[in-house]
Amino acid sequence: MGRKGSPRSPQAEGGSRAASPPSSSPPSPLWVLPEELLLLICSYLDAQALGRLGQVCRRLRFLSSRDLLWRRIARGCLNSGFTQLGTDLEAGIPVKERVKVSQNWRHGRCQRETVLKWKCNLMPWMELDREYLYLSQAENIQAYRLCPDGTGLQRHPQAIFSGHREDVCRFVLVNSHIVSGGGDGNIVLHKIHSSYSFKFSAHEQEVNCVDFQGGLIVSGSRDRTAKVWSLSAGRVGQCLHTVQTEDRVWSIAISPLLSSFVTGTACCGHTSPLRIWDLESGQLLTCLGTDFHRGAGVLDVFYETPSLLLSCGYDTYIRYWDIRTSTRKCVQEWEEPHDSALYCIRSDKNHMIASGSSYYGVVRLWDKRQTRCLQSFHLSSPTSSPVYCLRFSTTHLYAALASALHVLDFTAP
Repeated sequence: MGRKGSPRSPQAEGGSRAASPPSSSPPSPLWVLPEELLLLICSYLDAQALGRLGQVCRRLRFLSSRDLLWRRIARGCLNSGFTQLGTDLEAGIPVKERVKVSQNWRHGRCQRETVLKWKCNLMPWMELDREYLYLSQAENIQAYRLCPDGTGLQRHPQAIFSGHREDVCRFVLVNSHIVSGGGDGNIVLHKIHSSYSFKFSAHEQEVNCVDFQGGLIVSGSRDRTAKVWSLSAGRVGQCLHTVQTEDRVWSIAISPLLSSFVTGTACCGHTSPLRIWDLESGQLLTCLGTDFHRGAGVLDVFYETPSLLLSCGYDTYIRYWDIRTSTRKCVQEWEEPHDSALYCIRSDKNHMIASGSSYYGVVRLWDKRQTRCLQSFHLSSPTSSPVYCLRFSTTHLYAALASALHVLDFTAP
C-alpha cells in the first residue's frame, strides 16, 4: 500500500512528458560592467568592506584582492611598506596581506622569541637586508641568514667580518659594503660577497659612529671630531675634511641628497648637539634647536627624507625636524613616558617610529599621527638592559640588548 499523500511522477500518471530542468537564475547585472568600473566602485570601500566583499564568491574575492584597491588603504597603515613619497619598499608581496599584518603592529599582536644569547654584556649594533641580519659581537660582525619561511634566523653565522682590535661601535651596510668604526680608532671596509677588506686609522679615540653614501664615509669620534673620507679609486682612506665639533660625537648620518651630513653630539658645551655640515667643504651649515639642556646628547639620527630628520637621545624625547632652509625647526616631538634615555630609533618612512629605551629592554611603537605611545614591549627582565639597536621589516622587529637578540614576529594571527 502506498504512503498517503506521496507525490506521483509523470510516468506514474501514465503520461510521457519529460521532467523539465531546474530553472537557472539570470546572471547578475554586476558582471555586465567592465572591470575598470568595478574597480572604481570598489575603490570607495574600506578594508572591512573589501574583506566582506571577498567572501561573497570567488570572482569577487579575486577582484577585491587586487593590489590597486589596497594601496590607498596601505598608505595610511603602519609599516605596510609604503613611504611618505608613495614608494613601495616591498614590491612582490600582496598589499592586502601587508595591511593585515599592519593591524598586528597597531594592536601589538606578535610572538616573541630570544633567538641568540651570549655570555658577556656587549653593546651590539646591527643591520638588516632581505636575506641576512648582520650583528656586531665584540670585535667581529656576524651575518645570520634569515629563514625563508619567515620563522626567524638561523642560529649559526654564515660569515664573520673581522679587522678591529677592539669592539665594533657601529657599522652600516650599504650596497653590499660594510663600513665599521671601532674602539681602536680604526675604520674597516668589507665587501660582503668577496674577501676584500680595507682598514685605516681614522681617529685618536674610538669611532662611535659611521655612515657611508656616494663613495664617501663620514665618521664621528670621542676625540671631538667628525671626518669625511674618500673611497674613490686611488684615494681610498684619504681624509677630505676634519670637523672640530668641540664635543664627543655619538651619531652621524649623510643626507639622502649627498650634499650634507648631520652630527649628534654629547651636548656638554654651549652649542646645539644637532648640527648640519656641508659634505663638500666641511663647513657648518646650521644648528638645529636651542632648548637642549646640558647632557642632552643625541644618540641616534635617522633621515626619513632629504628634508625630514628624526633624532633621539639622553633627554628622553624623539624629535622630528623639518630641515628645509625656510623652516629648520622641530615640528613634532614625543616624550618617552618612563623618563628613560632613548638609545635608538627607526622609522618606516611613513607613519610608524620604533624606539629603544635605556631600561629593561623597552621597545615602543609610535604612530606619528598620535601624541602618545602606541605599543610597548618589555624584552629584558629581571636584568635591566638598554635596547642598543633595533631594525624591522614589514613582518619582524629585531632588538639587540646587552646579552641577547630578541625578535618580535607580527605575522601571528
